[in-house]
Amino acid sequence: MRLTEWQLAFEQHLLADTSVADTGFAATLLGGPSLDVDTGLAIYHNAYRARLHEVLRHDFGAIWYWLGDEEFVLLAEAYVRRYPSAHYSLRWFGERFAAFIVEHLVAEQSAPLAELARLEWAFTLAFDAPQGEPLSLNTMALLPPEDWPDLRVSLAPSVQQLICHFNSVAIWRASKDQGDFPGSQALDTAHICLVWRHQNVCRYRSLEPAEACALAGMVSTGWSFSELCGELAVTYSEGAPLQAVTWLKQWVEEGLLERRAP
Repeated sequence: MRLTEWQLAFEQHLLADTSVADTGFAATLLGGPSLDVDTGLAIYHNAYRARLHEVLRHDFGAIWYWLGDEEFVLLAEAYVRRYPSAHYSLRWFGERFAAFIVEHLVAEQSAPLAELARLEWAFTLAFDAPQGEPLSLNTMALLPPEDWPDLRVSLAPSVQQLICHFNSVAIWRASKDQGDFPGSQALDTAHICLVWRHQNVCRYRSLEPAEACALAGMVSTGWSFSELCGELAVTYSEGAPLQAVTWLKQWVEEGLLERRAP
C-alpha cells in the first residue's frame, strides 16, 4: 500500500460511523506489546470525534447550556455524520450548524435554537474578521466642513447583523453568566442585533427600529450624511441634524464604521 493510499484509508477510518477498522487496512499496521492495532485505531477514531464535539461545545456554548450534555451530544453527533469536517482548520467546522438545526429538527424546535446558533456564530466571525480601518473621533474631527454633506460610510469588516425574533441575546447572556435558563420566548417585535470586534474585544447590542433604519440607510442604501439628515427630518424635524450627529458619533466611537470612498 502506497503512502497516499494508506493516508486515505486512515482518513476513511476516522470518518466512519464505527470505530471498528477495515480488516484490510488494519492488516497493514503493526501493534505494540501493550496496544493492539484494533484498539489503537479505535482510540484514534474516538479521539477525533471527541475533538469535533469539543469544537462544537466551544463555538456553541449557549446551545450546550440550553440542551444539556445528553441532547447536545446527540445533536453534535448527528451534525458530524451529516457534515463531516471538510476544511483543514477546525475553525470552520461549525459553519453549517445553524442550517443543520433547521433541517434536523421540527420548525417549532429549530427556529429559536437556530437563531441562537447564528448569534453564536456571529461572534466567531466577528472575532476572526480583518481589522479594516474603522473611523475614529480624531479622524472625524479633522474632516473639513465641506466634506460632511457628502460623507458616506460602510460597516467595518467585523460587524455582523442578525435579526432576532426570539430572546436569543438573553439566553446567550445567561449562558455566559452561568445563570438560570430564562426560557425561550418569541419577541413581540423583531430587532436587529449587532455583533462586532472593537479594540480586540467582541461586543454586541440591539438597535431600536429608528436607529436600525438610519444605520441601514447609510451602510446599505448608501445615504450621504446630508441624505441621512433629510430622511430624519420627517420624524425629528429641526432636531434631525442633532440626532444624525448623535448616532454617527456613537457608531464611530463603537468602531462600527469605515469611510466609503467617493
